[in-house]
Amino acid sequence: MFPAAALLSFALLATVHGQQVGTNTAETHPSLPWQKCTGSGSCTQQAGSIVLDANWRWLHTTTGYTNCYTGNTWNTTLCPDGATCAANCALDGADYSGTYGITTSGNALTLNFVTNGAQKNIGSRVYLMASETEYEMFKLLNQEFTFDVDVSKLPCGLNGAVYFSAMDADGGLSEFSTNKAGAKYGTGYCDSQCPHDIKFINGEANSEGWTASPNDTNAGSGTYGACCAEMDIWEANKISAAVTPHPCSEDGLVRCEGTDCGDGDNRYGGICDKDGCDFNSFRMGDQSFYGPGLTVDTNSKITVVTQFITDDGTSSGTLSEIRRLYVQNGVVIQNSKTSIPGMDEFDSISTDFCTAQKTAFGDTNSFQDKGGLAQMGSAMAKGMVLVLSVWDDHAVNMLWLDSTYPTDADPSQPGIARGTCSTDSGKPTDVETTNADATVTYSNIRFGDIGSTYTGSAGSPGNPGTTTGGSTPTTTSSAPQATQTKYGQCGGTGYNGPTVCESGSTCKDVSPPYYSQCL
Repeated sequence: MFPAAALLSFALLATVHGQQVGTNTAETHPSLPWQKCTGSGSCTQQAGSIVLDANWRWLHTTTGYTNCYTGNTWNTTLCPDGATCAANCALDGADYSGTYGITTSGNALTLNFVTNGAQKNIGSRVYLMASETEYEMFKLLNQEFTFDVDVSKLPCGLNGAVYFSAMDADGGLSEFSTNKAGAKYGTGYCDSQCPHDIKFINGEANSEGWTASPNDTNAGSGTYGACCAEMDIWEANKISAAVTPHPCSEDGLVRCEGTDCGDGDNRYGGICDKDGCDFNSFRMGDQSFYGPGLTVDTNSKITVVTQFITDDGTSSGTLSEIRRLYVQNGVVIQNSKTSIPGMDEFDSISTDFCTAQKTAFGDTNSFQDKGGLAQMGSAMAKGMVLVLSVWDDHAVNMLWLDSTYPTDADPSQPGIARGTCSTDSGKPTDVETTNADATVTYSNIRFGDIGSTYTGSAGSPGNPGTTTGGSTPTTTSSAPQATQTKYGQCGGTGYNGPTVCESGSTCKDVSPPYYSQCL
């Protein structure tokens, strides 16, 4: 979830961009296997890999080493317009560990925040690949997505983000003749903020109207933005975490201009919901749930489970609920509940939750205006690309995630306090120096039928049950002793999760035989 006036802004030092293919450095994708799981309790390993986003890569002339983009400006001789630039300039392969601080080991991916090589690099963004030339496409409806994460070295102002983007599987290679690089070189990025700092959109350079960044980020802003639906599974540091769907009224990647981008004062007039409908436990009133030494203890590795429930319990149904579970030290931890004046208790994202939240916080309900969960589900049905990143925020210092935002608002008012970080924290000039050694590690990515990707026992962190250990077993199943929270699914066609409801609720058929709910 991003605040007003904030764009998804990565600090890109030593980054250049393009669409042709260079030959100076071979492109070798680091291996990152993941697991696909079924309701029978078995998981099979998939041979995945990762690729670095094109925005970080060296861009130079196809016939030599002259940069097409240097500092904050385009080479106007090579790039007098977008199409000519795409023809003249080539993307090269990446030195993942040496230049960008990206390493893999087994099923773990580590992203270093600042890498001091010959050229200083800050942050990174990678995608999971299905092959050498295509991204893995995840169809999330009636499925769950699980991963382990270590955020213990991510302080205030940083964001280790795991999310899905409605990108093309081949990065636009087949659709745009000027794109010769494609997914193999990380092209085709888009998100719900309609970012203008993407150097190539739809196979052409975004050099028209380019304005250099006022800071030393080697970034800037072009006339066009790259819009598409975005499902933020995990935006987090060790202080705060949020899960946020962002639907868009149009499908796939849309190159926006003007009003459609939703820029500035027209934030809610664009084609995408920039605010989203976020569930941040701290913002939703439980300030003792997530953080160092709390119920979900960010000093240790966390297993994050996200479930995408449909109205009929099938993959062809309409998205009706997004549920979150955590597992730590072998214990299944149910999500926190809202504690906001004027709101019922919620522990998942639903239409009722989003409407109640927007009303209680006095926020514009752009989420529902852009189609809400149903429209978000439409993007999921077509398949989305997994994005893993680490970044700092040159717009508003990540205060929308982990501090008081807006900073001039009363933090006692509902929705304003989002974490314990100071309103003076998160300045890129500070974190890029003081926290240059920050890292995030993602591991044990699992995807499959609901209830199939995690193990654990019901309990509390102080009274752990069976421990799963640090690696994913070859077979896994749902937590047999776990109880479902009120309003959560407890049965139905294809459902494999908890069937016993917590005290005060009973499992009832809502849409038999497809869906039963704790009521």
